[in-house]
Amino acid sequence: MSHVALPLGSLLLFLALWQLLAEGGTWSRTLVPPPGDVWKAFVNVSTTHDGVRGYNGTYLIEHFGISLRRIALGAGIGIAAGVVFGLLMGTVRWMRALFEPWITFLRTLPPLAYFSLLIIWLGIDEEPKIALLAVAAFPPVAVSTTAAVAAVPTSLIEAARALGASPWDVVKDIVVPSALPETLTGVRLAVGVAYSSLVAAELVNGLPGIGGMIKDAANYNNTPVVLVGIITIGVSGLVIDGLLLRLERAVVPWRGRA
Repeated sequence: MSHVALPLGSLLLFLALWQLLAEGGTWSRTLVPPPGDVWKAFVNVSTTHDGVRGYNGTYLIEHFGISLRRIALGAGIGIAAGVVFGLLMGTVRWMRALFEPWITFLRTLPPLAYFSLLIIWLGIDEEPKIALLAVAAFPPVAVSTTAAVAAVPTSLIEAARALGASPWDVVKDIVVPSALPETLTGVRLAVGVAYSSLVAAELVNGLPGIGGMIKDAANYNNTPVVLVGIITIGVSGLVIDGLLLRLERAVVPWRGRA
């Protein structure tokens, strides 16, 4: 019961403190709108009001769906590439020595550092957004998979070879199952990084899209809509991370029990 009561209690406390802060008069309602204004903005961007359809002619759910498609494509490409590179770098030493410094270099770069370059190369349509999310999601999976593969006990690999297993059998039956828990952790991190890069990815020509909506609303000091977008990203991120955690528990139920 406490696992429900505690989060609910913390949410109610947060809303109460938010309301007190908004009503305290220290900051204007433009800077710190009360929860009621944010709720009203949520209703407005989710429905047709005064002849206006959602925000900029698009409902909130449609903004979110477009952003979610971008994240799925971008993070999916980055995760797939990260798994492949991680397996290769974990099993082939010279490939790890060759690529690991570049992946580390890429991992330390903030998304905005190379987004302008992607726009120069790919234009302002969907391509730079997908590429940014893919580049952001790639390093966590590559690093975690590489470390997991390199940590596979040599005794297991040698035992499999002694029993006549082919190189493919070793990878399929020994390396991949052993590395899977850490790889799935890397996938969760990659999705989180992709989500945190969403607003950056939609800075240019991002409407429709949640990040583009936040950026456009910020241009007009429309703080309630900005907060609606931020809350939407945060809540959906929690839901997706929870689903990935359930997937991890289903795929690797032995994790933490050995």
